[in-house]
Amino acid sequence: MPKYLQLAELVRDPRNVELLTLLQDDPRMNVSELARRMGMSAPAVRERLARLEDARVIQGYRLDLNAAALGWPLQAYVRVRPMPGQLSKITKLAASMPQVAECHRITGEDCFILRVYLESVETLDQVLDKFLALGQTTTSLVQSTIVPSRTPPLPLAKGRKQPSSSSEGTLNAP
Repeated sequence: MPKYLQLAELVRDPRNVELLTLLQDDPRMNVSELARRMGMSAPAVRERLARLEDARVIQGYRLDLNAAALGWPLQAYVRVRPMPGQLSKITKLAASMPQVAECHRITGEDCFILRVYLESVETLDQVLDKFLALGQTTTSLVQSTIVPSRTPPLPLAKGRKQPSSSSEGTLNAP
């Protein structure tokens, strides 16, 4: 069976969607608690988790850190338009810089968009100078975060409504 069909089957299973919903609400929930809430045995839940992880539906369990508390109170989005022949150098540079949180290849006039953590506005120049040696940049500072990073919507199990976000209505500064 092709991998995409296997994935479709996994996420169409209402029990798997229920499991993903529980983990989405509390990724630290242990297997025995997941089993209790789902009315299943712990080994059955563990097996479902293993299948979802093997198929990369669950790609990992992440720690959500407060960047400002770690000394990175500002964030910026930087679009980069490489000079001819500099594409691979930009990908290597972005991957080597710890303050680059994300780097995406995009369509349009620019080729990349990066999300960058900054200690201050003054340190922005140091980051940009490295990319300016390889192309043009356009930068936007984040003023506030209206919708924080979240997981993609889960498929709806029959008769269920999509769960609402627990952080609904809150504004978080970067």
